[in-house]
Amino acid sequence: MNRSACLAALAVLSLSACSPREEQAPASAPAVEAGATGPLSRDAIENTAYTPPVQSTPQAGQSPQPGAAQAQAEPALIRAQVLLERARFSPGAIDGLAGSNMRQAISAFQEANAMTVTGELDADVMGRLRAAAGPGAITTTYAITQQDIAGPYLGVVPTNLEAQGQAAHMGYANIVEALAERFHVTEALLRAMNPGADFNRVGQSLLVPAVNTTPLPAEVDHIDVDKSEGSVKAFDADGKLIAYFPATIGSGDNPTPTGTVKVNGVARNPDYTYDPSKLSYGDSKEKVIVKPGPNNPVGVVWIDLNKPSYGIHGTPDPHLVGKTASHGCVRLTNWDAWMLADKVKPGVTVRFI
Repeated sequence: MNRSACLAALAVLSLSACSPREEQAPASAPAVEAGATGPLSRDAIENTAYTPPVQSTPQAGQSPQPGAAQAQAEPALIRAQVLLERARFSPGAIDGLAGSNMRQAISAFQEANAMTVTGELDADVMGRLRAAAGPGAITTTYAITQQDIAGPYLGVVPTNLEAQGQAAHMGYANIVEALAERFHVTEALLRAMNPGADFNRVGQSLLVPAVNTTPLPAEVDHIDVDKSEGSVKAFDADGKLIAYFPATIGSGDNPTPTGTVKVNGVARNPDYTYDPSKLSYGDSKEKVIVKPGPNNPVGVVWIDLNKPSYGIHGTPDPHLVGKTASHGCVRLTNWDAWMLADKVKPGVTVRFI
């Protein structure tokens, strides 16, 4: 990607609509009460104790049936993920599942607190998380506004570079994607927490995680990018870990660099320039400039490094962070990248280990 273009691009998201707006539900339709009932109700998320799953072993001559059972979000895991995020050990997109991002966040929390590192959630970890994260409810309610419904939204997000380059903006596909990112959850979990909710009704109340939006407690002095772990760790001037983020790092054809580099600067809401003469990936033979927006290939933030074409940035697919490869750069969720960028200045050391 064109580093200078990313640094120069600070344009605000375009306000032109790209898809027809969905009609608002009739005012007479009864609204669903947020978090009142169901397996992921407010009470369940706040109070359900976590019970580790029992691993079943197929009997001789039997094998698990593909797709026979799908993982379901656990209310206690939602609580733990919210607490991890508040304690600055990001689990990535909150999904209520016991995945690799959550295990690594728990391991990082355990290591930082001189606990035995297991990556497993138990009563001791939950208690320490509650103490570290501070008081306050795990969930809150949010009422959908007319502005939420209005967008503008893309409807369908272009997937190839040429189509992205022709789009007026790279905003959200729809209101569910927009609200999911605002509250740091997957779209699937947002829907599961709000069964029957009408996302196109003004005033519809939604149950959402009470996520952490406050800045990091100190300026970032240096950053470690752990390629084997798939993480980004930010430290203050005293060497104290102040934030942990899951990350997508590099790929086989475009490996992430080794050694130490420096931060050149930060661009918020950048455009993205694809130049096939400088980059070895992509499906375009022509230079393409993609407009800003959360579905831009580098998300809403670009932290430029002094190695050409490399940076730490956001993503259009937060649920895939830590689970897929990147083109040599370091990819975080948009909200994690934004939080990190807020405390990063030119000259900050970035060490790839």
